Amino acid sequence: MATAQVKNDPWLMELLQKNASPLLKSVLDQPEVYQYQLIYTEIKRDARQKPTFINHYLNVDRNRYFNPASTVKMPVAFASLEKLNQLGKPVTVQTSMLTDSAFSGQTPVTADTTAANGFPSMEHYIKKIFLVSDNDAYNRLYEFMGQKELNEALWKKGYKDIRITRRFVPMTPEENRHTNPIRFFDNGKMVYAQPAAYSDLQFRFPKTKLLVGKGHWDKNDSLINEPMDFTTHNNLPLEDGQLLLRSVLFPESVAPEQRFHLTTDNYRMLYTYMSELPYESRFPAYDTAEFFDSYTKFFFFRAGKEKIPDHIRVFNKAGWSYGFLTDYCYVVDFKNKVEFMLSATLYVNKDGILNDNKYEYEETGYPFFREAGTIIYDHELHKKKQIVPDLSRWNFSYK
Repeated sequence: MATAQVKNDPWLMELLQKNASPLLKSVLDQPEVYQYQLIYTEIKRDARQKPTFINHYLNVDRNRYFNPASTVKMPVAFASLEKLNQLGKPVTVQTSMLTDSAFSGQTPVTADTTAANGFPSMEHYIKKIFLVSDNDAYNRLYEFMGQKELNEALWKKGYKDIRITRRFVPMTPEENRHTNPIRFFDNGKMVYAQPAAYSDLQFRFPKTKLLVGKGHWDKNDSLINEPMDFTTHNNLPLEDGQLLLRSVLFPESVAPEQRFHLTTDNYRMLYTYMSELPYESRFPAYDTAEFFDSYTKFFFFRAGKEKIPDHIRVFNKAGWSYGFLTDYCYVVDFKNKVEFMLSATLYVNKDGILNDNKYEYEETGYPFFREAGTIIYDHELHKKKQIVPDLSRWNFSYK
């Protein structure tokens, strides 16, 4: 893993501390306990509306492990679209995508009752990933990519520390190396078949074990009084996740080799589903009591499950697992002409036991995100801008 210094911007800490509640102050004062990292990205436009990105860091350290949870679904969605475009086959994001099984632990998918036509497709999987962070949708795109092709595609773009080794379903490392055969159908006629794949990829796992907590419950529901080992788990450093999001929202702002090869329609689809809210979706139709507006939008919207104002859209991917909360987002306020990026991760696990479902998400985690987000948003609202951003490209119809 690359060596890097911890990145800190005293100005950002001062901004947060100056406006912090006692709870936020308590978190900020204990970086070792809460293991927080935060990147606030200012966006400045020139006369031609070309954006410049200025990152402000708080405790950002690519060598400090956090479990990325569902945030790895974001690069998997991007890479899957790129692979589909490079197949050179008569397959689109809307082509019916049927998954078979060919190895232990694998499960097939031949129908999807939540889709308008009753069949799974890449578009429907991507929609479910961004709207409600659906695990099965991620598993199916992981299987389409194949473990080796997925990681090599991301490493080739310069993300050398990213590691995606597993589905989100109990499987052995060997089972995760095997991915399912997949068939694509158009009007009942098979247009492409992808055979089962095996990954012989040699991961560069850290030499020093990545141990978290003081105890954990194992798959047999036994309490093991030693830390949980994350050495071979998924890895996505905060800076890499932030750059991945930026590379798709603002592809012209990164080097050509870091971009995903996506079509105009791909981008429009991603932007729509990244910012759509569960209540706006008909297929799937979501129970908004469970999947409320800010279900996957942590920054300054989670409290009381209130509605997100109509003039604000958040383009993001969040994840939560093992006491870790992470969110990568780009915020647009159409009414006040505000835009900025915000990425953060936080660990809330007071008893130090993992897999006991006792994490302080509600008491500490979500309030941290909401308050940090509110402070940054308020700072943006009152900042003098030389050039007012044209945000019209982010206005989508969600019908």
